[in-house]
Amino acid sequence: MFRDSYQSGLLSVFYSLGSNPLNNWQQKVSQTLSHVYSQVVNGHIKRVTDEDIQSFVLEIIGTNVSTTFISCPTLPNKTLSIRLPILVIVLKNLKKYFSFEVQILDDQNIRRRFKASTFQTATSVKPFACMMPIKLDEGWNQVQFDLSDFTKRAYGTNFVECLQIEVR
Repeated sequence: MFRDSYQSGLLSVFYSLGSNPLNNWQQKVSQTLSHVYSQVVNGHIKRVTDEDIQSFVLEIIGTNVSTTFISCPTLPNKTLSIRLPILVIVLKNLKKYFSFEVQILDDQNIRRRFKASTFQTATSVKPFACMMPIKLDEGWNQVQFDLSDFTKRAYGTNFVECLQIEVR
């Protein structure tokens, strides 16, 4: 998506105030029928006005983090191709399970994943995936994730580019 773009300073992948904030994002809300209420109950992804900041935000709510999420880019055969090494996510702690996953390419031409979640209790590093816990403060949080540093420490390789982002 951004391979041919000039990448310096800040590159915004998601901006909730735009006219179409999910333009580059795939939305996934698995739907099952509730036998009690006979309606879809698994979750939603919608733009709402946050009371704290009096501004539009994207609300991702689901009964399970594996069934309600957004991912970028929209097509699985495409990549973000973002070479900037710092990922910043601004999010509100809704006191529910939360996770984000970043797929990167390293200098060994290997795709690897980092997954941070509020329900993970310990860090686990495997050859292609690193899972780690994240603790969120009350209210709004700014998570800064140094992809270059994490790639070096987890895999002993060098970060080349960010390929995909999922927020659950």
